[in-house]
Amino acid sequence: MTELRNVEQDLSRFRARVLAASLAVLVCFLLLVSRLVWLQVFRHQEFAEQAENNRIAIVPIVPNRGLILDRNGIVLASNYSAYTLEITPSRVDRALDTVVDDLEKVIEITPRDRRRFKKLLEESKSVDSIPVRTKLTDEEVAKFAAQRFRFPGVDIKARLFRSYPWGELASHVIGYIGRINQAEKEQIEEWPEDEQANYRGTEYIGKLGVEASFESTLHGVTGVEQVETSAGGRAVRRLGSSPATPGNTVKLSIDIKLQKLIEDLYGDRRGALVAIAPKTGEILAFVSKPTFDPNLFVDGIDTENWQALNESIDKPLLNRALRGTYPPGSTYKPYMALIALETGKRTPQQTINDPGYFWFGNHQFRDDKVGGHGVVDMYKSIVASCDTYYFMLANDLGVDTIHDYMDKFGFGELTGIDIAGESKGLLPSTAWKRAAYRKPEQQKWYAGETISLGIGQGYNNFTILQLASAVSMLAHDGVRMKPHLVSDITDITTKENRHIEPQVISKLDVKPENLAFVKKAMVGVNVEGTSASAFKGAPYSSGGKTGTAQVVGIAQGSKYNASQVDERHRDHALFIAYAPADDPKIAVALVVENAGFGAANAAPIARRAIDYWLLGQYPSEEDIAAVQKGQATAPIGTPRNASDVPLAPKGGPGGATGVPALPASAAAVAAVAAVESAARPMAQTR
Repeated sequence: MTELRNVEQDLSRFRARVLAASLAVLVCFLLLVSRLVWLQVFRHQEFAEQAENNRIAIVPIVPNRGLILDRNGIVLASNYSAYTLEITPSRVDRALDTVVDDLEKVIEITPRDRRRFKKLLEESKSVDSIPVRTKLTDEEVAKFAAQRFRFPGVDIKARLFRSYPWGELASHVIGYIGRINQAEKEQIEEWPEDEQANYRGTEYIGKLGVEASFESTLHGVTGVEQVETSAGGRAVRRLGSSPATPGNTVKLSIDIKLQKLIEDLYGDRRGALVAIAPKTGEILAFVSKPTFDPNLFVDGIDTENWQALNESIDKPLLNRALRGTYPPGSTYKPYMALIALETGKRTPQQTINDPGYFWFGNHQFRDDKVGGHGVVDMYKSIVASCDTYYFMLANDLGVDTIHDYMDKFGFGELTGIDIAGESKGLLPSTAWKRAAYRKPEQQKWYAGETISLGIGQGYNNFTILQLASAVSMLAHDGVRMKPHLVSDITDITTKENRHIEPQVISKLDVKPENLAFVKKAMVGVNVEGTSASAFKGAPYSSGGKTGTAQVVGIAQGSKYNASQVDERHRDHALFIAYAPADDPKIAVALVVENAGFGAANAAPIARRAIDYWLLGQYPSEEDIAAVQKGQATAPIGTPRNASDVPLAPKGGPGGATGVPALPASAAAVAAVAAVESAARPMAQTR
């Protein structure tokens, strides 16, 4: 018998199911509505801001770096624009070496480009854009634009480059810029937030010289650009911008033509020279030889060139004027004489008999003149450069008295010059030796160690900058000015010029008659003394002192013979001078390493530098060649008018005027615009 279905029960069950489903749908709908209300009402502002931020990217605009000029307005460092081919390692789709190999089939990439790229790669993060080739031509830009689709992670970018139009000339003064390395990035992260913001987008920073010490002045103020982007992060259009403010112009006190003359006079020899205006402290020339080409560092130096510079036995990267330290030799004697007068240990008339040596205990300290100078008073001791006189004087004064007086001239102290990296040198004392050594027998100062201090040997070691500062102090009647390389800073926006005012560091508390006597003796050096031949015929009066400093010791009883000594173990040639004697306009200190006598190899360079500054004379080509070989004392040939001697730039794509080198053809510009439009990734909000 067939069982009948309960229709009412089935309908009731169906209605319950429909009701449950309807309730479920209603709950879901209410949830959706509530979520929509939450998102659209309560969080509307937050998501609107996020959407706007995704639509608009803030891109930094790197400012033009400020110019560096010499005292006459000649451009020493400028900027030029060029296109670079850059790789972002994190965005490439194959091995980097393969990418570079493929790129080389489109654009020339030299072995030097590869070495530089690898060096930069080691110093950078994978998200950094690293140049593999710089300074692309119009044709190369167009070629890559046509092949851009094959190289994800590779882009062409317009970059500003630094140009040093004079190449190696004054490179230690000007310095150079280079890519910010990882250590520098970590330092920047510790800066205040506003200073960090000013370096967003910046990839280069001053590394050396004026470029480094005046980084904040030269850098400028970073601008910003608002760019609308597509959903894929591509730039669509520019919405607005706040332009960058270029860096300020820095004018140096050096005369680049004088600098070139001095560097040419050194030739292939090593050494340093500093010329100062005694009354202001302005540096007129700041020479360190050998030099280097700062343009090598602008877009990243390759390993081969870096090794050549860094491992060279001549140390071209060493700023000898600032960091090199040398025994002052006999240039120390005028200061020793002044100490003797001030302490009453000697009078100008007091004499000694010089047999050519001085015995201390069982050690004989020999004068450079065999047989000695005979009867010697203080004037003759300076003019003839009598070692025996100063052996005896040092013994009578003692090391600490020498230290306490020499300290007043700035020996063994930082001069405070306005570029970083200065060496203090070494002015010995008993206290210094106790602190410098650990063993008690090494800490003790022995009386015999004092003797050689009198002729600028022993532990004495000073920079050429310190020697120049000290002689300018003598010339300026005991007033020591702070040496400085920067004379003016000009605001690029307001054109307001700020002159660096001369600053007095200290004044020597000595009797005027004692100072006048020493200066008179220094004038005698250039008239009838060791450097008389170099200053023969000079139409101005000058003071000077020659010096010859031993590099290695000579055994007792042995005789020094330069021809039998390794070239780098030969004596250094030194000289200090100022002129005119009665109203000094220039003071000079220099060293020619391993060149021998200061009178023959250093004084002639100083004479030409002073002639240039006071007389406007430039030596003949014949004279320059003779000085380079140490074969001329007084000038030979007919000097030229300095203003008639041309000064042609050596290096730097921007030339002396820093003219931009950006490709100018419409095809190249259009090609780059297309590449950048298609390839620019979504910029992060900064």
